[in-house]
Amino acid sequence: MIRAYQFRIYPKKKQEVILNRTLTTCRHLYNNALAERKRQAVLNRLKKQFDVFPWGKPEWIYYEDQANDLSGSKTDFQKEVHSQVLQNILKRVEKSMDNYFAGSGYPRFKGRNRYNSFTYPQSGFKLKDGKLTLSKIGTFKVIQHRKIEGKIKTCTIKRDIDQWYVSFSCEISNPVPVKIKTKTGIDVGLIDLITLSNGEQVKPPKFLRESEDKLIHEQKRLSRKKLRSKNRKKQIIVVAKAHRTIRNQRKDFAHKLSRNLVDTYDSIKFEDLQIKNMVQNHCVAKSISDAGWYQLMQFTKYKAEYAGKFVEFVNPAGTSQTCICGFSVPKDLSVRTHICPSCGLVMGRDQVSAILIENRPSISTVGTTGINARQGLLNRDQCSGKPPLLVGW
Repeated sequence: MIRAYQFRIYPKKKQEVILNRTLTTCRHLYNNALAERKRQAVLNRLKKQFDVFPWGKPEWIYYEDQANDLSGSKTDFQKEVHSQVLQNILKRVEKSMDNYFAGSGYPRFKGRNRYNSFTYPQSGFKLKDGKLTLSKIGTFKVIQHRKIEGKIKTCTIKRDIDQWYVSFSCEISNPVPVKIKTKTGIDVGLIDLITLSNGEQVKPPKFLRESEDKLIHEQKRLSRKKLRSKNRKKQIIVVAKAHRTIRNQRKDFAHKLSRNLVDTYDSIKFEDLQIKNMVQNHCVAKSISDAGWYQLMQFTKYKAEYAGKFVEFVNPAGTSQTCICGFSVPKDLSVRTHICPSCGLVMGRDQVSAILIENRPSISTVGTTGINARQGLLNRDQCSGKPPLLVGW
């Protein structure tokens, strides 16, 4: 089992310059590697168009090809970065292409301030006595607010506007599953963030709504700044910090609520909602995003896994239109009370949904598609017609 630990680090001014230069070098390598693959895709298209494939198949570029080229053609800036960090950049490009062939969007070039992390996948870092030493960068002070369990596998340095963080990915032993004694179903919503099958409810905090006036004020000031001016760059940071505050508030609330759920129940069931599709509705998109349903589900899921407990996801179809007795009771969203004409049950509609969720059999977890990303590697060697790499070119 893999668990991540994140701590804040405090680089000095000279070290921060080196960190920013490292990010810039990594960004250029990422863009160059992606551009090389795009050029090969265009060449494949031309060869396919004129039917000049010498062996009947298009040629593609893989991680091994780019890694071999990198070892003998490093620039002066790349020599200042640890070799495994550079290799990890090429693996990111490979992973992005694998995700694309598995059905995700085509990877984009990273603009300035759009590439904010780099990773030491095996070596080049050392943590001891509250000090983090990075190869070719230096030693930093770390606020290690909790003990690290397991063996550290990777070290990732991330920039968040004007703050720096380190994340350790650690391998720990799998926990022993607990015996299920308490269980619950959870219905998520906007009027009440969650409703449990026993009737307990938690109101949504609405951090974005509460900070909207301040955010609007700062965004208006940003819109009045002259393009490419120093004042505009300063105001961009102010707006970004306002968004970071809201993001941290929502994250802190989700952490505390998920911890409470995992400590109280041994088995928890959520609806397998397609949240990306739901936010396409502009009437409720802001409220859904502010509620943070997906974040709460994921936090609860990984905390339960670490504690040896269970989080499952069920089919959401009909949970708000069906009674506990199985009778269909259609109702609009404005109707908040469930009244069953068959069994006479009168109860809040969200609690009825939570009870149905608790009693339903589980399905695959959120995000599982059943498509093997590696299968896309075979598809591109067997493709006939226009190569999928050309989408978005």
